[in-house]
Amino acid sequence: VTTSHERSTPEPIDPDEIEVDVNYEPDPTDLVLSSVPGGELFDPRKHKFSEEELKPQPMIKKAKKVFVPEAQKHPGTLSNPFSPIPYFQDDKYWQRRNKNNMAAKRSRDARRLKENQITVRAAFLERENTALRLEVAELRKECGRYKNVVGHYKAKYGQM
Repeated sequence: VTTSHERSTPEPIDPDEIEVDVNYEPDPTDLVLSSVPGGELFDPRKHKFSEEELKPQPMIKKAKKVFVPEAQKHPGTLSNPFSPIPYFQDDKYWQRRNKNNMAAKRSRDARRLKENQITVRAAFLERENTALRLEVAELRKECGRYKNVVGHYKAKYGQM
């Protein structure tokens, strides 16, 4: 029998340092689609999203598209120089359109990348959750056996 001053309690464990054995190998294509081009591959085991990143985004209704006839888009094709359409012949207009198109493409690509990362991370977390539940079940069973042993010990020898 040891006395309380001879016992040593284990050091606290940082939950982020615990590695759970998870049988999960993501599809390489999914990893590539979840990684920033030119950067290192996305690791669903280590990446953590902030609360803000995981908030649902509101659905924004798009305005109806107003199609502009091709003849009005290209310089020099209008017969009436005083028409309200010459705005489309303006070089500034096309510079802004091209800049906006590139920004929209970057925004869509960034959103798609984030969605792919969240999907791959969620798949990993589902597997990890299953593994942890199995481990908890085994530990509870083991703890039950120890409680049973202690119960028999107390019944035979009395309180400690």
